[in-house]
Amino acid sequence: MNLESKVMKAIDEGNGILKLAPTWVPRDFLSPGGRLRLDPRDLYALGLERGGIDERWLASTTRADNPGAPEDEGLSYIVIKEDSKVERILLKDAIDAVGEEIIGKHAMRKYGGWTVLTKFFDNSVPIPLHLHQMEEHAHAVGQEPKPEAYYFPPQLNVNEGKFPLSFLGLNPETTREDIKECLRNWNKGDNGILYHSKAYRLKPGTGWLIPAGILHAPGTLVTYEVQKASDVFAMYQSMLEGRPIPWSLLVKNVPKDKWNDLDYIVDMIDWEANTDPYFKKHHYIEPKYVRQPEDMMEEGYMEKWIVYASEDFSAKELTVLPGVEVTIRDRAAYGLIVIQGYGRIGKFKAEAPSMIRYGELTNDEMFVTEEAAKAGVKIVNESSRENLVILKHFGPGNPDMPKTID
Repeated sequence: MNLESKVMKAIDEGNGILKLAPTWVPRDFLSPGGRLRLDPRDLYALGLERGGIDERWLASTTRADNPGAPEDEGLSYIVIKEDSKVERILLKDAIDAVGEEIIGKHAMRKYGGWTVLTKFFDNSVPIPLHLHQMEEHAHAVGQEPKPEAYYFPPQLNVNEGKFPLSFLGLNPETTREDIKECLRNWNKGDNGILYHSKAYRLKPGTGWLIPAGILHAPGTLVTYEVQKASDVFAMYQSMLEGRPIPWSLLVKNVPKDKWNDLDYIVDMIDWEANTDPYFKKHHYIEPKYVRQPEDMMEEGYMEKWIVYASEDFSAKELTVLPGVEVTIRDRAAYGLIVIQGYGRIGKFKAEAPSMIRYGELTNDEMFVTEEAAKAGVKIVNESSRENLVILKHFGPGNPDMPKTID
């Protein structure tokens, strides 16, 4: 049976829902916080030289741009079970083969594939101040820009870590010369760039929208991050927690002839957006109810938009109350992850694991095709006490997404 036939059979047998395997990604310049439910014995399953596993990528068709990484690092696999046999097929390959049956004809023809990358990241220390290049600078190195958004799930943030704040943007009075001076001081220790930024206290159950070109240093909350499918970045901070950050991480996605061009590097910053005196008003996100909350509660569930106001992606949080069965309809395909409780999603068991061994399969991650989403997905909370909580990530162009941040 060829790839196309296997995928179509899996779609048919799953009534439009595909099971996915966990996808773990290490970062050699960060330190894992240990709250992604990966067994502590496996935090360095890929070896110390590769770094600790601090990210789980969800419904990913994007390869992780890590030194020494295998070709499939960061890519999600569809899991197909037949009797006692288990087969894995890359989600990317499946969409390349039968994308119109998975994400829909309109999305496939307009966007050419699944162009969103969703992940959890969890670090014991903040991430250094960095940005993701805007279109001009990303295209200069054959990459795509990467706007992104954050949501901080309360279920994963009982322990908020030692620095639950994020530096975002630049103080309004900051000049290009100020940042150039920080870059000139790179090899002198801490280059002092955080003196030009502002730290915001992070609140579980809320989030931020961070377009490309905005400097940001995420804090230690476990973060559900939805972004355009790209792994492009530039670090602007020279020291973190007493550890030096190499200049190579600043110019990783900079044309080689610009590696020491401070004007070019400083121009990668979106100056208008970074120095906006009303930065929080324009980027902070509170959840928005999908419908009137009273009507949803009468039916035994609650659904909120947790990522919105972006043309590139969106996300929802769905809570199904104990003992309730609901059918939820959406007008676009989506990936999903169960973060609390257990029950059934369509024909599949669904449960949030308490601990996962590296390489182990789970029942917490799936992909819902456009046709199945429109027809409606039956979700059953089989617990008599605990909520079933699901996060759902959508690609670009979701017609129901709120368009603005109020």
